[in-house]
Amino acid sequence: IGVTLFNNNKGGADEVLKQADIAMYEAKKSGRNTLQFFDPQMQAEISAHVQLEKDLRIALQQQQFQLYYQIQVNADGNAVGAEALIRWNHPEQGLVSPFKFIPLAEESGLIIPLGQWILETACAQLQAWQQDARYQHLTISINISARQFHQPDFTEAVLAVIGEYTIDPHRLKLELTESILLNDIEDTIAKMNRLKQANVLFYLDDFGTGYSSLQYLRRLPLYQLKIDQSFTRDIVQDKNDEVIVRTIIAMAHSLELGVIAEGVETREQQQALLKMGCFNYQGYFFGKPVPIDQFEQSLNSAQD
Repeated sequence: IGVTLFNNNKGGADEVLKQADIAMYEAKKSGRNTLQFFDPQMQAEISAHVQLEKDLRIALQQQQFQLYYQIQVNADGNAVGAEALIRWNHPEQGLVSPFKFIPLAEESGLIIPLGQWILETACAQLQAWQQDARYQHLTISINISARQFHQPDFTEAVLAVIGEYTIDPHRLKLELTESILLNDIEDTIAKMNRLKQANVLFYLDDFGTGYSSLQYLRRLPLYQLKIDQSFTRDIVQDKNDEVIVRTIIAMAHSLELGVIAEGVETREQQQALLKMGCFNYQGYFFGKPVPIDQFEQSLNSAQD
């Protein structure tokens, strides 16, 4: 039930019903079988939500997005690749957090064209790197949403972009989350196998935080597991996190999979991971996500 008070309400009957409707949806969001009174803050949040979606559509048309790159290194400290992370430079609000607009893009379906833009931009960067001996060995990993992955033409779209930019598919890594495994596992495996045949590599991102089934895991054509930063963060202090990480690494080795840890912020964390058999890392200890010019500049400085 949604309830609003119409005493001194100057908006008329339509406004009263609108407020009651908003309160009702808040009751549904709270788990149903409950009651919510209308609060002006509810309407403000909805208005902000609607405006942000409008701005997101405009951002796609006007190309207000930019990819930032976070370095990935091996046990010797050498760069092996980067994760491409999207940033939205809003003309009025400045940088908008991905935690704010990515869920909205998922909800509205805008994640489909947004994901396509990320794929094309990353492949264009790989094409540029192929022409430069300093960067030819680097890979780029991009995040693929479940909604994007389950599009009927997803495989064809990826292969088309790879062909358009004539890149080495082995340099492109697609990061999938465990939520992708929740729907139509047979279709998921078929799509992954087709892309693997084209030498595209797959990460399983945020491993250990979702719903992975070991039965499915051994059937997926994965290249690497990514240990979630929630486990890496306290690996030195928390014995439980240490045991979980050690188990993930051992399982990855048993399945002949690579493993990379994200969220590495200290040398102690990196050394602990190294002793456990994890030889690839990503995190602020090695570098924050930065625009491509800064990323390449830092690589060149390290080589000098």
